Amino acid sequence: MSAELNNGTIRTINAEQRIFYDGQWIRYYKVPHNLAYKKKLIDQLTRRVFHHTEPGINTPGKRLEVVRAAYENMDEPSQKRVLGAMLAGALLNRGSDILTKIVELEQVGVVVDPRNELVRECGRCFMGALEYGKNIRPLHGHEELDELWGEPFKAFTLPIKKFLESRYIKTAHTMTDIDTIANTLIKLFEPVEIFAELPKKIKELSISAKLSTETMRSDPANIVIWPRLVGAADKLAVFKPLIPEGTPRRMHSMGKRGSQLIQDGAVLIVELATIRTQKPRSTSEFLKRCDKFSKRYLINEIK
Repeated sequence: MSAELNNGTIRTINAEQRIFYDGQWIRYYKVPHNLAYKKKLIDQLTRRVFHHTEPGINTPGKRLEVVRAAYENMDEPSQKRVLGAMLAGALLNRGSDILTKIVELEQVGVVVDPRNELVRECGRCFMGALEYGKNIRPLHGHEELDELWGEPFKAFTLPIKKFLESRYIKTAHTMTDIDTIANTLIKLFEPVEIFAELPKKIKELSISAKLSTETMRSDPANIVIWPRLVGAADKLAVFKPLIPEGTPRRMHSMGKRGSQLIQDGAVLIVELATIRTQKPRSTSEFLKRCDKFSKRYLINEIK
């Protein structure tokens, strides 16, 4: 049925409105298409990106010129890099500050023309934040930072409908990657007797991770969904295969390496659900590890 559907199709499924994109039915949020919502959206994206970057760069917008001067006067490379990251943070916050004032003006009936210098300065701040963002080091991993850091700028420049479409597509692809990782692990370990209890635990992690990926953090449903995800991941973090006494050393080795593979896969799934964007390199490398494990331990293995 999926192949016959167009992206953007909305249907009520199990009493919930869902929207279809690239093979996934995703929780649908009806939002106002106005400047106030765009401001709220950029605020959420800004908090999210600072959450995933190195500490100390969330510089208030009012300190922009001080940080800019320090950056321009610094010659020592490592310190200049940090100041560049702080400058990116200050520019991002300054753009958000300006947008706040524009929204406040509109709320009292003063419509600010998109060609107004204030709006242009806001855009220049977001563009500058994108430029200096190359100096930022991520808190965990590397490949997703550019994607996360660029989202506030995209949310400012794109119409809300267009930006939300891009978010739904990213969400769909992330959910598909979660499915791929989970299904690969289930296929890998389901036939192996010592991992008999594993498939249902991985399935639970996959379901809860996809729910978390599609759910806004401000949604009351997240109070139930997030603990479910963490709980499912915790169960896999302590999972031990059932290895009988007298089992050959090779089986013990398979159990140990298999457990580590499972734990690493669970961590990757939680990371995908947390950042809600793909990690193609990490996912590809993990799937290669699964294939290598299969060839070493499972092909022609007598259970």
